[in-house]
Amino acid sequence: MAGLKLGKLVIEGKTKQVYELTDEPGNVLVRSKDKITAGDGARAHDLAGKAVISNKTNGKVFQLLSESGIKTHFVRPHSDTEFIGRKCHMVPIEWVTRRLATGSFLRRHPGVPEGYRFAPPKQETFFKDDANHDPQWSEEQLVSAKLQAGPVTIGKKETEIMSQTTVTVFEILEKIWTSLGCQLVDMKVEYGVDSETGEILLADVIDSDSWRLWPSGDKRLMKDKQVYRNLVEVTAEALEQVKKNFAWSLDKLNEFKLDPSGRVVVLMGAASDLPHCNKIKKELEDLKIPVYLRVTSAHKTTTDTLKTVAEFESDGIPTVFIGVAGRSNGLGPVTSANTTYPVINSPPITADWAAEDVWSSLRVPSGLGCPTVLLPETAALHAAQILATNDPMTWNRLRAKQLNTRISIFHANSKVNSGN
Repeated sequence: MAGLKLGKLVIEGKTKQVYELTDEPGNVLVRSKDKITAGDGARAHDLAGKAVISNKTNGKVFQLLSESGIKTHFVRPHSDTEFIGRKCHMVPIEWVTRRLATGSFLRRHPGVPEGYRFAPPKQETFFKDDANHDPQWSEEQLVSAKLQAGPVTIGKKETEIMSQTTVTVFEILEKIWTSLGCQLVDMKVEYGVDSETGEILLADVIDSDSWRLWPSGDKRLMKDKQVYRNLVEVTAEALEQVKKNFAWSLDKLNEFKLDPSGRVVVLMGAASDLPHCNKIKKELEDLKIPVYLRVTSAHKTTTDTLKTVAEFESDGIPTVFIGVAGRSNGLGPVTSANTTYPVINSPPITADWAAEDVWSSLRVPSGLGCPTVLLPETAALHAAQILATNDPMTWNRLRAKQLNTRISIFHANSKVNSGN
């Protein structure tokens, strides 16, 4: 623990310890234990090596979520069994999201067949109370309880933020696991209120204790803690298999690539179109999508335009072309006529001839599929949505962007109505 000065033990749970950091007042150190439990601690065993796997899985999950744009308490890894996180006042609620019906849901809802698919995902909340086996709470109970997390009282706004974040987190991880050949069946998460900023953050630990995971969608191949719960007799060999399952999940997550699989090529008719194109580029770079700018004229350098398109088609990388040309826009239509890749028109409209020029983008010849999007930021988002159909990480970033927009609106509405 070089470089860290531990303060007091904030809390010790069944599988982790949380310490204050003397030299980092806004942060804490979270240490995983070599312990596995189930049934509110009714079943518990030592499991050497689990802490390392758990900590590394947690670090990978929070890296993926942070890269997507989800606000979390995770700051940085520290050691094989420890990480640094923001100091939070925890909200004593477990948020559970389900894609398929199984486990306790079936016991509480007789008649629902196992594997029933929830679309949208099913969400449930449980009050953390081991003595009473974490009773399920409705949204109305949660809001009415007026739970206190540091200076924040959990009301409708806070509940809505956590609710929508929970579904988004599930969908992001589901997208990742699907790309790795696995079905994320359900999972649980928790939240805290940052001790300094008062912001609600995804918190606690997310590892193989947190989800049900069925490779190839086959329950018989499950790799999660349910294997441990199902053990009739807990032997050393059985515990070793549970640990191997957890290690398998970590190895699979490490196979996931953050780099996007696609790109956007912006073709501009003249260098004077560069300010419009740079707005497109910035929006795409914020989503970490590679962008290439090229100056070429469909009217004046037709052959070079077609060669440029052919160049980007030749390597098989998924590509969206955006044609930026004012006056008579032949760039988008000519590109669309000579590629099977998606093409978007985004003409830089000016005040003098806008009404006339825009029709060269809107009234394209028959047989061409290039839509027209006037705002550069919107053209970029349209291109990103096209790429997201086959690129999980781009999909994740768009999904998180939508969530963060909603959250900003919740805060704005709360501020405007604070005196009412």
